[in-house]
Parts: sequence; structure tokens; C-alpha cells
Amino acid sequence: MTIEKSFSNPFLERMGFELTKWEEGFAEFEMPIQPWHMNRQAALQGGVVSTLIDAACGFAGLYAPPGAPELQAVTITLNVNYVASVSSGTLIVKGNKIGGGRKIFFAEAKVFTTDGTLIASGQASFKYRNH
Repeated sequence: MTIEKSFSNPFLERMGFELTKWEEGFAEFEMPIQPWHMNRQAALQGGVVSTLIDAACGFAGLYAPPGAPELQAVTITLNVNYVASVSSGTLIVKGNKIGGGRKIFFAEAKVFTTDGTLIASGQASFKYRNH
């Protein structure tokens, strides 16, 4: 799927996240690992991983078709499970909306390397701001 509109998040853009798929209940980002993403042990900083999970989970619940008003939400909870370390390559995170109602939604995401190695998984809940 081609992303027709910018996801308008300067922080995610600066981090190097690219929204590659976005549809109802699903979002996928890719991120090439850069030197500024590393921690003191020369591994990917955990905060970058948690940001990937937060972004994929959030966007999974915020899809609006072209022409529809943009949806916004704030993170209520975020739980991250770190599984493996990585220091180079490109990461892919896939988020799925798994439930919710008019005011709150729930999502989960998994972060993989391009060869399919699971780096982390997570779950989050969000409150819609203008829904």
C-alpha cells in the first residue's frame, strides 16, 4: 500500500522511521539503524525500540482513509519485552489494533530484523483525543 499522506510526526521522521504500510487496524514502520541510535555498549538503545513499538501500536489505531479527518491519541500504557540485541541493519515493526471502543484502543507490536529475528514485542493502550 502506498502511503498517500505524511504521518506528520517530526520526532519519528528525525529518528529515521518510515511508515511503509498503513491501513485499518495495522501499521508498519522500517528504520535503518544509525550510529546515534546506539547505547554505550554499541547496541541499539532500548528507548529507540520502545519508540518503534509505541509508534506502530499508535498508528495501528489511528488510520483514517484519504479525505477523512486525522485521528490523534495519547499513550496511556506501554509495555515492552526486549528479546534480542542488535547493532546494525534495518528494523521492521508491525503493529495491530487488537480491541477498544469509542475512547480507548489497545494494540500490540513486534520488532524484527530483516532476516526475521525477533528483537522485541510490546503492548499499548491509547486514548483518542478527537474521536
